[in-house]
Amino acid sequence: MDRHIRTVDDVLNLLDSLFAPEADRWTAGAGSWWDSFYADRSKPVPFFVAKPDESLVSYLDRGLITAGRALDLGCGPGRNALHLASLGFTVDAVDLSPAAIAWAEDRAREAGAEVRFRCGDAFTLTGTELGGPYDLIHDSGCFHHLPPHRRISYLALLDRVLAPGGFLALTCFAAGGMGSELPDSDFYRHSRLHGGLAYTPESLRWIFSDLTEIELRRMHDEPPESPSFGEPFLWTALFRRATRP
Repeated sequence: MDRHIRTVDDVLNLLDSLFAPEADRWTAGAGSWWDSFYADRSKPVPFFVAKPDESLVSYLDRGLITAGRALDLGCGPGRNALHLASLGFTVDAVDLSPAAIAWAEDRAREAGAEVRFRCGDAFTLTGTELGGPYDLIHDSGCFHHLPPHRRISYLALLDRVLAPGGFLALTCFAAGGMGSELPDSDFYRHSRLHGGLAYTPESLRWIFSDLTEIELRRMHDEPPESPSFGEPFLWTALFRRATRP
């Protein structure tokens, strides 16, 4: 007889287990799926380019966000982390995949950029390991790979390390563009995430309703010669935390 459920973390871990072997896409101590994904740096993957998101560039150019402490969640090869560092941000960047972190560190050395990279699960790293609070949390592609129950962990991370008045800059799959549009409950029936979850503007506004929406739009389609990355199958959103409770 197994009666081990006692805490919220126990419930979350149990739900994670329903998605094995897909759970290594978001849980600590894994990274094997992502290591395979990042193994060939020459693959024609859109976000393998060494360019920052056009939305991030736009927020900075318009003065919506200014230099401070930043956390890049699911940083991959580090393209956005390096851009932030080049503009004077103090940057921590986290990814599950050792292969992604190694690539990001190579890019940082080539650019002479100072970024503190961490390989691990941002949801379980301590405040000391992350170094917050952060004025900006940037996420380009992490959120839509989480199963529904891990939104609880995501929001808890924001509560823990996003500074009062700080910003969440989010890029994720757009319904009608890319990602699965199944109801949340169906992912548990299928024990699969079907490549990632698509979101509507209404669902994003509901999930992040404790934050103030600054902007939410489709990402611009950037041509190959553009200095920025942009694909129209993604949403870009900027939310701000209240300056006081």
